[in-house]
Formats: sequence, C-alpha cells, structure tokens
Amino acid sequence: MARAPIFMVGLLVLCGLSGVTRAEYMKYKDPKQPVNTRIKDLLSRMTLEEKIGQMTQIDRTVASSEVMKKYFIGSVLSGGGSVPAPQASPETWIDMVNDFQRGSLSTRLGIPMIYGIDAVHGHNNVYKATLFPHNVGLGATRDPELVKRIGAATALEVRATGIPYVFAPCIAVCRDPRWGRCYESYSEDPKIVQAMTEIVPGLQGDIPAGSPKGIPYVAGKKNVAACAKHYVGDGGTTDGINENNTVIDWHGLLSIHMPGYYSSIIKGVSTIMVSYSSWNGIKMHANGNLITGFLKNKLRFRGFVISDWQGIDRITSPPHANYSYSIQAGISAGIDMVMVPMNYTEFIDGLTFQVKNKIIPMSRIDDAVRRILRVKFTMGLFENPLADTSLVNQLGSQEHRELAREAVRKSLVLLKNGEGADNPLLPLPKKAPKILVAGSHADNLGYQCGGWTIEWQGLSGDNLTSGTTILSAIKNTVDPKTKVVYKENPDMDSVKSGKFSYAIVVVGEHPYAETFGDSMNLTIASPGTSTISNVCGAVKCVVVIISGRPVTIQPYVAAMDAIVAAWLPGTEGQGIADVLFGDYSFTGKLSRTWFKTVDQLPMNVGDPHYDPLFPFGFGLVTNPVKKN
Repeated sequence: MARAPIFMVGLLVLCGLSGVTRAEYMKYKDPKQPVNTRIKDLLSRMTLEEKIGQMTQIDRTVASSEVMKKYFIGSVLSGGGSVPAPQASPETWIDMVNDFQRGSLSTRLGIPMIYGIDAVHGHNNVYKATLFPHNVGLGATRDPELVKRIGAATALEVRATGIPYVFAPCIAVCRDPRWGRCYESYSEDPKIVQAMTEIVPGLQGDIPAGSPKGIPYVAGKKNVAACAKHYVGDGGTTDGINENNTVIDWHGLLSIHMPGYYSSIIKGVSTIMVSYSSWNGIKMHANGNLITGFLKNKLRFRGFVISDWQGIDRITSPPHANYSYSIQAGISAGIDMVMVPMNYTEFIDGLTFQVKNKIIPMSRIDDAVRRILRVKFTMGLFENPLADTSLVNQLGSQEHRELAREAVRKSLVLLKNGEGADNPLLPLPKKAPKILVAGSHADNLGYQCGGWTIEWQGLSGDNLTSGTTILSAIKNTVDPKTKVVYKENPDMDSVKSGKFSYAIVVVGEHPYAETFGDSMNLTIASPGTSTISNVCGAVKCVVVIISGRPVTIQPYVAAMDAIVAAWLPGTEGQGIADVLFGDYSFTGKLSRTWFKTVDQLPMNVGDPHYDPLFPFGFGLVTNPVKKN
C-alpha cells in the first residue's frame, strides 16, 4: 500500500513541474504566434486596471518609471516643445524614453508603453534635427515620391532619439487660409492631399504585397507608427476658426475631407487622431457615427483611434466642465487612447467607475485595448521595447539636409518674374558689384521654420537649432567678388544712393501654431510692407515671401519686379538660393488659391465666383543657368 502514495506524490510533482513550464510559456510573448492569437491571449490575462492603463496617454512632464508601473500607463507623449532638457542630445532622449519603458516592463504582464511625439516637418522638437518645409510647401512640389522620402528620413531621425510613434501626417484639407493650421495642410485640393499620403509608407515602411487593407503596419526598427489627423473636417471650419464647426453635407464631407483617410488606411496607417472641431454642430470627439460607424465599421480601420490633447475635455464648453460626461461621450464614440495628458488619475478613476457601473460596456474597453495591442505587436514593440544608440548619427545627417534642400527647391512658386517673358529678372546673376539683401526674414532661422519648431509656437532668431538662413545661403552662392550688403529695413534714400545691382527682400509672417495663427486679415508682418516699398521703389527687386499661406500682397504686386512664394522652408535655406541664382529651375505650383483680398474668403478652386490674384496650380518656370 505504501507504493501508491509515493507514486501519487511523484505524479503531483510532475504535474507541478509541467505547470511551472506552462506558466513560463505565454503565447503573447511568442513572436511566432499570429498577432490575433497574441492579442487574445494577452487580453484574457488583463485586469480592468491594466486595460484602462493601456488606454491612457500622459505627458512626459508627469511621467516616471514609478507612475508607469503603478498605473500600467500605455503611452507617453511629448507635447509641442516638451523636451527632457534644452538642446537635449539623442542620448538624453533615449535615456528618458527607456527609463519610462523600464517602468512598464516591470509590471506583471510587461506590456511596453509607446512614446509619441509631433514630428510634423521633421523631428521638430529636437535640437539639430533636419527641419523640412511645412506641408503647404510640400503640396506645391506635386511630388509624392519626395514626400515619401521625407517620411523615411523623419522616421530615422525620430528613431535616433528612441521614439517609435509620430503624430503625423496632418491630412487636413484647408479650405480657408485664415485657419492657423493651414500650413499643416498640403492643399485645398483633396486629390493632392490624397497623393501626399505617400508619407505614410515613408514613415512606416511599405506594406507587404497582398496584405489585408486597414491593418496597421510598421516595417521595423527604422520606421515609426504614423497618425493620420485630424479626423475629420478640421480644415473646413467656418471662417477658418480653429477647433470650430465644419458646416458641410455628407457628400461634401466624403468628397473633400475624407479621401486622405481612405488612402492612409489602405497604406496601413497605425493610428488616427480625432479633430477638436465639430461637424454640423456635433463634436468629433463625441461622434460615434463617424468614429465607430464609419471609420471602424465601414472603412474597417483596425489600428487605434487617439484623442487630441485634452480632446475629450473639450467636448463640453467650457472644457472640463463635466469630465465624467466627457469620458462617457468620448469612449462610447469609439476613442481608444486618450491624450489626457496631465490629470491621468482623474481619467483612470472616472473610466473605471463607469465600467464597473455598466455605463460603458467591457466590450468597448476590450475593443480599445485590442487595437492598441495590435499596433504594439505589429511594430515589434514587445520584441524590441528598449531603444539603443545605433541610429543617433541619423539626426540632422548631411543626407537628410540635402533631401530637405531638394524639397525647398521644389516647393518654391514663382508668382512674377519681371515685366514679361521677354524681360525676366530671375535667375539672378551671381556676379554683380554690389547687391542688397533686406527684410525681417532674411537672416532669421526661426522665422523661416515657422511654428512647431523647437517650441510649439516656434521662435525668432538663429540660435534655436542648426540650419542655414537665406542671407547665409545668398552669401554662399554669389561670386566671391560680389559685395552683399544686409540691411533689415533700410530707408529709400540709402537704397537709392547705395548703387545696388539688385535687391532681394525677404519678408512674411511671424511663427505661430494652431489658434494663435487664426487671422482675419492675413498681412505681412510689420515692417515688411514698408521694406518692400522702400527697396522696390529704388532698385530692381525680388521679394521672397516666407509664410504659412497666401497673404495680402495685391497692393504691392506692381512695385515688386519678381515674387517668390517660399512658404515655411525649414532649416535648409540654401535651397532658396539654389533656385534664385539659377542652379535649379523654379518648378513649384500653387497648392492653394492666392486671393486678391480677404473679403473673397473662403475661395477655392472650382468655386463659382473664382477670381484669384494667382489661381490654384499657377507657377512660372525658369531654365537653369548653364554652368561653364
């Protein structure tokens, strides 16, 4: 009889050992398992607390490894200008991101967090990154392949700092240049915006042939998850007022504002950000018909939907007036991840209460977490959660700066060139006894980069990051014997007496972002127009306009011998001199209608009363100067 118990004990020991072995093998940790199998396995193991943590995105200023661990936080972001230190190196960024990540990895299930950042014209928060022209300029290139290469370069620079996720591209169709975000839009024409979604496979990598449509895709460690934004109708608000109401019928919404989303989803975009704006009076952050009904169910988007910064707070007016309602409305509408980004315990507690009290069903939470995990599994975050320094040399690399310079050249639109084809002013001769460079924007790197540059609102001056001002570019390009005189705002007499061969005047808008850029008059910043009058009244002049949109120039057109729309070119000002002096041709075409007066707005190509100063698609061409 003694043998049986010994046999039983042995059996129990064996069972116990096999139990230990089974516990160590978790399907969700096995990259050989299909993504859906991994999602199902992990979701089945998660508590409500862990699920809601995944749905929470917090700003880096309130994050720590302890917070990540305690609250199971799914994502961290840098808001505009939110950096670990001024002029932080890539290594400093990597150390910060990895510190947060170690907190996430130390949790019971070890689900990695995803770090996101605005990289809207290159890696724009980061010191010494390559800054490309803003989207309005890229639209003028009509070159989707160029934009794809810019996406790939941006991905490398973002990964250089240890970050795997960007809040880009903005695929708004700006229908009114009075909107402060118009420079973030490629065009007023949805077809151009749709073509420029080639930036998505640039950022994320090309989806493999035969892949199902609507499934998020990120190729690997040299690519980043992208975010198409802001869904939907952000560029169509009344009078261009930011975050306001887009009044348009269903057909108009689908034909003007939706096409970029169709293309982005087909190309495997990982995430979509909801717009602050409303459609016909309904806040997009609370619009279940458009988020769940159309985007998720009709278009079969399988990535995750993220709110904008405090986006659910702004469902109510004033914002945050009834946060429990905001949580209910936003999550019920289909938002999967909430950019809280500061008061995360309030969000977590509020959502937990609503699920426990059956106000929001667990099925809605599971849908959100499934989508977030799908993106994390697909991009390899579970296999490679920690960043290394292998790509730090990509930040601001010469190759990327050359690409940005090419983009600047192709984005320039020549609006006027002398009194006619027989008497052009451009290209300018490199050899001249003495030339004048004038204007507030000629020697100001911050102005030529615009908003979303180092700081959210952008900056003035030359010491914000590395780059080439337009004045420096001109000096680099002209003959060594040509004397270049720079006067920011000269008076007419000094110009007349200066015996200049010609003048280059560089003026435009000061930097702005979002609501701070909303403008009802769209003027050139003072003293720009007086600089134009003083210089162009005394000597042959080309005026280079640095702006995020068409501005009021009709009263000055006759005085200016040549006019160049240079948009917001970014750090590589040399691209402007390349074309002014004829090393390359002008090829850019307006991606926006250039109005005569603001009273005409909104006015877009195809409108019945279309009477522009320069029409959509306009752009004079020049031939490059043959080199000896």
